[in-house]
Amino acid sequence: MEESVVALELGTRQLEGIGAVEVYSVSQGDPLAAPLIAELALEYSSRYGGTREAMLEDLTTYPAEEFAYPQGALLVLTHDGLPIAGGAFRQFDSTTAELKRIWTSVDYRKRGLGKAVVRELEREIELRGYNRVFLTTGPRQPEAVALYLSSGYTPLYDASLSPEEVGIHPFEKQLRVLENVTRAAIPTDRVDNTRV
Repeated sequence: MEESVVALELGTRQLEGIGAVEVYSVSQGDPLAAPLIAELALEYSSRYGGTREAMLEDLTTYPAEEFAYPQGALLVLTHDGLPIAGGAFRQFDSTTAELKRIWTSVDYRKRGLGKAVVRELEREIELRGYNRVFLTTGPRQPEAVALYLSSGYTPLYDASLSPEEVGIHPFEKQLRVLENVTRAAIPTDRVDNTRV
């Protein structure tokens, strides 16, 4: 018997140059998340050394509940049923969420999907009652640094230093405070989709 996987559809967005993109909140073990994690492992190993398998193990040994409702989420954007981008957040502290695993498929880069993922994550983060986002990225990911700067994130490092001198690049962003939001409520306009 095949195990069913539940994905929460958060809606469809129209993205210029791509068309309709569906946004799903999925579990770490969902098949929609597998390409995200596999490509991240390959990307990280090519930039920082180590094997793809070691990176994949590192990415998949995070406790899944860290990226699950109500403290966190793992979002995947699909186009024509295929995962094309995604990202996650988890609780950093009681008012702060931490972004993790921002990814765009190699076939869909340079189309604004990174910003779309960050916007979707920030929307979810606000709905969960967090008012600040924290994240880190590595010194060999200039595209990520550019994405976060262009998305309004403040660097928490000396930008006059070289990326290698900085090492891990921390960022933060303050979000609007939504009134009457609790982490126990999921908006009722969402659809629960079960895929088998």
